[in-house]
Amino acid sequence: MDYTYAIIDSDATSNLQLSHFLEEYGDFECVAVARDSQEGLNTILKNLPDLIIVNLNDKASEYFQMVIEMHLYLREVPLIIGISKTKAYAYDAIKNGFFDYWLQPYNEFEIRKSLLRLEKKMPKKEPNTLCLKSYSDFQYLNTNDILYLKSDNNTTEFVMKDGSVNNAFKTLKTFEDQLPTNFVRIHQSYIVNTNYISRINYGKNICSLKDQHKQLPFSKGYRGNVDGLKKMLSKKSISTFD
Repeated sequence: MDYTYAIIDSDATSNLQLSHFLEEYGDFECVAVARDSQEGLNTILKNLPDLIIVNLNDKASEYFQMVIEMHLYLREVPLIIGISKTKAYAYDAIKNGFFDYWLQPYNEFEIRKSLLRLEKKMPKKEPNTLCLKSYSDFQYLNTNDILYLKSDNNTTEFVMKDGSVNNAFKTLKTFEDQLPTNFVRIHQSYIVNTNYISRINYGKNICSLKDQHKQLPFSKGYRGNVDGLKKMLSKKSISTFD
């Protein structure tokens, strides 16, 4: 899931340059651009972005007032980064709780450090609902309830912990990068929810599932994924070795 951001800046050239910088990081999506404080407040309340970038070169006092108003209407105020050609507004930005302050012209290294701090402060939340779409039919699955996915030609079966099976007319590859990180591909035909793994048997090349009389095969081509899975599970376990 990407971080969303809004830019409040009357300078179109500056907007393009800033968007170009953020595009390189891949995890940031621009949801709105506003030209002044009034339009900015409206777009913030409408889109609720994770991050707001404000150009303080023009009418800085109005933007600081906008930030005060945001606290009146929002339960959770987005992180705010001020940008300016000088350090003239840096003190007021700190007083108003800005997350960071970027000087123009932009310094790519400083932006990178700032965004890494942002990601550390506000880790991305992985969605726990998967929508299966088929024409006008929309089916929503809680990913916590999915045991594993099984490929059947161009169809994928979602096997749930209650024993039910849901089908999607798409390949397994379609879902491999969309699912939360606790889903790991272990075979050409299987993706497993690692939260349900109870045993990995390298001798038989199988993974056993908790509370289920079910064993899934893993193949040589995905051995690296299984090794990573074993390492991850071992970190969360008390281990005893003969």
